[in-house]
Amino acid sequence: MAIQWYPGHMHKAQKEMRQLLPTVDMVIEVLDARIPFSSQNPLLASLRGDKPVIKILAKSDLADPENMALWQQHLEAQEGVKTLAVSTESPERIHRVQELCRKLAPANTANQGKVTAMIAGIPNVGKSTLINTLAGRAIAKTGNEPAVTRHQQRIAIATDVLLLDTPGVLWPKQAYALSSYRLALTGAIRETALEYEDLGFFFAEFLLEHYPDSLSRRYGLETLPEETLPLLEKIARLRGCLGAGGRADFDKVARLLVNDYRSGVFGRLALETPEGVAQEVELADTQAALAAERKAEAKARRRAAYKKRK
Repeated sequence: MAIQWYPGHMHKAQKEMRQLLPTVDMVIEVLDARIPFSSQNPLLASLRGDKPVIKILAKSDLADPENMALWQQHLEAQEGVKTLAVSTESPERIHRVQELCRKLAPANTANQGKVTAMIAGIPNVGKSTLINTLAGRAIAKTGNEPAVTRHQQRIAIATDVLLLDTPGVLWPKQAYALSSYRLALTGAIRETALEYEDLGFFFAEFLLEHYPDSLSRRYGLETLPEETLPLLEKIARLRGCLGAGGRADFDKVARLLVNDYRSGVFGRLALETPEGVAQEVELADTQAALAAERKAEAKARRRAAYKKRK
């Protein structure tokens, strides 16, 4: 399943970002600590050039701490990148952003001696909450729905640090199918853009493989089925997610799983790892290359057939 959800205002925001980047000293990209790869915008990576960047791992209190440390090490191996793990539980860590801005980018005399940073992130990643904490007042609108921020804002978070806020932006095409599921699971994509059954099967399979103990504890399962379908049927019976004839209602049980995840009852999970993502990217690139090769071969056959007819 490759989810496509790209409202018109996001296209406009992407154009604004392209125009804005040459005027700033650095970039602050807010990522979801549970999905650092899936929540980063590849367009931003290609557009920022050699400008320094702080990658904020937001919602770190929901992420597996050992895996998050691996991601920080992985991200900081890139030139000009620093990371900072934050959460609403530890607002004092958020205020380290100003210090990092000063270290990474000297004050720009062309902008009245201020460090100017563009802050960006996908919808519902916690960008507005971060801005409000830094500013010490409610400036950016927050909410659990994606795409709340619609307009660019300029916010002074210190006498020498200026933030240029941008609306939450997703990229037009998801290159990696599993990233689509992860974005949907964490709430970065509106619920109308997906089928809950698909998402439920994805998450159940993930838990069965990576967090069976958390799955057993949550639903009181003494033994776990080896396959996803019987697992969902078992949870449906235990939690009353049944339809006509007492059969499992997979939409209901999928919503149960997703809501339980979003409420944090499974504990601190890692939805993706640097090693796992590298394998996914390699596989996807190989498949894309094979598809391109098949397309080129088909085109060559059509041309040969056309020449033969002439």
